[in-house]
Amino acid sequence: MDDVLLSVSDFVALTNQTLEYAFPIVQVQGEVTEFKIAQGKWVRFKIKDAGAVINCFMTMFQMRVLLEDGMKVIVTAQPKLDGRWGTFTLNVRAVKPVGEGSIKKGFELLKAKLEKEGLFAVERKRSLPRVPKRVAVITSTESAAYADFIKIINKRWGGLDIEVAHTQVQGVPAPDQMIRAIRYFNSLEVLPEVLVIIRGGGSAEDLSTFNDEPLVRAIAESRIPTLVGVGHEVDHTLADMISDVRAATPTDAAQILVPDRQEIIRGARAQASSIGYLLTQAIDNYSRQTKDNLNAAFSRIQEKLDGTFEQLGVLRVAVSQLNPENVLKRGYALLRGEQTVGAKLEIETATNIITTEVQDVRSK
Repeated sequence: MDDVLLSVSDFVALTNQTLEYAFPIVQVQGEVTEFKIAQGKWVRFKIKDAGAVINCFMTMFQMRVLLEDGMKVIVTAQPKLDGRWGTFTLNVRAVKPVGEGSIKKGFELLKAKLEKEGLFAVERKRSLPRVPKRVAVITSTESAAYADFIKIINKRWGGLDIEVAHTQVQGVPAPDQMIRAIRYFNSLEVLPEVLVIIRGGGSAEDLSTFNDEPLVRAIAESRIPTLVGVGHEVDHTLADMISDVRAATPTDAAQILVPDRQEIIRGARAQASSIGYLLTQAIDNYSRQTKDNLNAAFSRIQEKLDGTFEQLGVLRVAVSQLNPENVLKRGYALLRGEQTVGAKLEIETATNIITTEVQDVRSK
């Protein structure tokens, strides 16, 4: 092609066509340098290693983790020769930190941003129903974590209506797949009572999927209360931190979601036994108290009756003493008639009735 004469524009177009055919998408690892955000929309930075530097360009919408100079990343991009600026650029489609230090740094940067927005506030957290009937689960149905989760649910309680959205739980497509699942469950006419997101253990790079900003925000915006159990107990992701309830592991998520039926039965029996004992004690106490109260009442009535009978006895004696018959027996007489001269008188003693006449003894 020595004799082919190309214009600058044609050369750029031919180069990009060749790149698009030979390298439609590339993944390049390097260290971030000269990181800048323009107008809140455009992201420009470079990645470098010991021998070279490459320009990178992306939109804010595509940047799912926060970056800063010095972080090691892998960019998934389309190589392109920019005819306007005469520069070779990687048009980035995705970027993720690699290496423990960079992953931790990206985690801390996004955590600080979300914390400033109040998304980790305790007052935002919602409680879960004690025994939900309808549960939505987002996970890989091919994973051991999902199998263990279902096994424990059935062993502890069972009978739940569980709808599962199968998604990848690591890799570039995973966050968007889980976001679509979250939106699907939140669009249902009858919402599930709990939305559960689980995955088993993995490397820091694998679990970094759950530090994806759009995924974390989708969990925070869910109308359904969320329960997230990712990795092992020592692992912490922004997804489980922003959820309503964090589970240390998928197994722990199952244990949080439903109570143990056998424990409830044992507890109910123990409570019933305790209540029965307390009820028996209460009945016995009430019986004793009632008996004591009745005895006291009867005692007070008896005292009143005794007093009344004593008073009646005194009254009976008094009445007896005033009885005319008793008075006559004591030697008195009862006189009837007018006490005038010539009048007839009747004198009644205890044994006789005597008739006599009143006389004037003064004339004799």
